[in-house]
Amino acid sequence: MKLKILLSIISIFSLHAADKPNILLILSDDQAWTDYGFMGHEHIKTPHLDKLASESIVFERGYVASPLCRPSLASMVTGLYPFDHGITGNDVDGRNKRAELDKPVQEKFNQLPSFIKMLTSQGYLAHQSGKWWEGSHKDGGFTHGMTHGNPKKGGRHGDLGLEIGRQGIQPIKDFVNIAKKENKPFFLWYAPFLPHDPHTPPKRLLEKYRKLTSKLDEAKYFAMCEWFDETCGEIISFLKEKDVYKNTLVFYICDNGWVAKSVPKGNHKASIKKAYAAQSKGSPYENGIRTPIMISWPGTITPQKSNDFAHAIDLFPTLASVINTKAPSNLPGIDLLDEKQRSERDIIFGCTNSIHNMNPNDPDETLQYLWCIKGKWKLIIRYQGLDTTNYKKVHEWDKTPIHLYDLSKDPQELNNLSDQYPDIVADLKSKIQSWHPVNQSNKQSIK
Repeated sequence: MKLKILLSIISIFSLHAADKPNILLILSDDQAWTDYGFMGHEHIKTPHLDKLASESIVFERGYVASPLCRPSLASMVTGLYPFDHGITGNDVDGRNKRAELDKPVQEKFNQLPSFIKMLTSQGYLAHQSGKWWEGSHKDGGFTHGMTHGNPKKGGRHGDLGLEIGRQGIQPIKDFVNIAKKENKPFFLWYAPFLPHDPHTPPKRLLEKYRKLTSKLDEAKYFAMCEWFDETCGEIISFLKEKDVYKNTLVFYICDNGWVAKSVPKGNHKASIKKAYAAQSKGSPYENGIRTPIMISWPGTITPQKSNDFAHAIDLFPTLASVINTKAPSNLPGIDLLDEKQRSERDIIFGCTNSIHNMNPNDPDETLQYLWCIKGKWKLIIRYQGLDTTNYKKVHEWDKTPIHLYDLSKDPQELNNLSDQYPDIVADLKSKIQSWHPVNQSNKQSIK
C-alpha cells in the first residue's frame, strides 16, 4: 500500500514537472545595444536573433545593474544590486593573489538565494555553460555544467565552459537528451564567450565584414556578433528537433556593452590600449549598460515591442512568476510579464565600480558612478573610487561631476544638459541618493 502511494506521488510530481516550461537563458558577452539586425544595425546580420525577436516581447530599453560581466551576471542570478550581493568588480585588490582572495567572496555569494537554486528546488535540471565566475557549476547550484572553477587548473570566469559556442554545442545537446529521458523540465544557462574577444571569427564571416568597413577591429567584432547569432540558431533548432521548444521560455540579455577602439564617436575617447573605447564596457553610458531584453514563450507570450523599462534584476522575479513560485521578498525587481508592474515603474538605477580591485567589505570604496533614468532623462553622478589597476583608464578621463542627457534626442550622450536643467538634476540626484546613500566621509563625488 505504501509503495502504491509513493509511486502515485512520484507520478504526480513527474506530471507537474513536465508541465513546467523549459527555460533557455541566452547571454551575449560584450555587445552594444545597437548591434543586432532587429535593433537596426546597418551592417551586422543576426537572422536567428531577429527571428527570436519577432516571436518575443522585446524591451528595447533594457539595462544591466553593472557594465561589467561578473557583477552584471551576479545581479541577474540574485536579483540584487552589486553593493547588496557584494560582487562589484571582477577581482579583489591584489591580482597576484586573486584566487586566494576570491575564495571567501565566492563562498559568501553562493550562500545567497538565486533563481538557479529556485529552479532546481522546483524539480528542474540546470545546465551551466559559458561564463561563470562563482566557483564551479555545482557551487552555483546547477545540476550539470562545464565549469570546474579550480584555480589550480586555470579555473576563472568559466574555464572549460568557455568552449561552448566556439567549439560547438554538444554538451548542451547531451544535457537536453538527459532531461528529456528523465522527463524533467530543464534550464539552460548559455553564456558563451561571444562576441567577446579574442575576436577570432570564421574566415568566411570576417571576409564578409571586411567589405563593409575599413577598420579591422570593427570587422572582426561584426563577424563575432554574427557567429554568436549562428550558435543561438543552432541551439533553438536543436530544441525544435527534440520537440521541446514549444514548451520553452527563452530569455535574452547581454551582460554589458562594447565599442571597438578604432571607432570612438563624439565624447567616446579611446581608453584601453588594445581593447575598446571608453563610454562602453566598464562605463555607465548607454554603450556600457543598455541591452535589448526579450522573452519568448510560444503560445503564451504575444510578440510585441515594449517601451517599458526592463532590467537585469527582473530576471529572478520574472522566472519565479513563470513557474508559479515566490521570489525572496527583498528583491527590487519586477515581473516583466506583468503589464501593471511595468507601467508603475517610472525609474531605474545602476552603478559602476572599478574593474579589478573590488573591496567586499566596503563596496563603495571603488565606486565610480551612480546613475538613474526617468522617462527620457538620464543622470550620471561621477565618484572618485579607488582604482589600483591600469583599467582606471576606463573612467579617469571623465572629470565631469554630473551628466544629464535627453536620451530621446541624444542616445549617444553627446550633449551634457546638466547646466540647462538644474531642477531636473536636483530631482534625479535626490532619487539616486535615496536609492543608494553613499558614505560621504568615505567617498566624495567629483566637484
